[in-house]
Amino acid sequence: MTKIKETSTNFENKKALADECSEVYAANIIGGQWSLVICSWLLQGKMRFGELKKSIPNITERMLTLQLRKLEKDNIITRKIHAEVPPRVEYELTEIGYELRPIIQQMEDWGKRHKDLSGQL
Repeated sequence: MTKIKETSTNFENKKALADECSEVYAANIIGGQWSLVICSWLLQGKMRFGELKKSIPNITERMLTLQLRKLEKDNIITRKIHAEVPPRVEYELTEIGYELRPIIQQMEDWGKRHKDLSGQL
């Protein structure tokens, strides 16, 4: 994953566009295949790291960790640590995260239609 330096012109342009355009702001938060698929799985309820990893077999542990941290920072998910030995950590969508349900469903429906149409060309 390439991180844009916060001092770069590209970062400033991206930030300015997100400030002006709510669609870009939202896409910056949930854009990318991993964030979207993590949110899709968490729509079903709380999950532990290992459960998410099994559900998304092509993601590396490092990428999953980075994406979970980003989604937590953006207030899309919460991370709850249970005081047990060994510690149990669960991830869950926040209230605003659950608001993604109709958006994700519409994207799934659109993706199916587009894939079907593309296959006919």
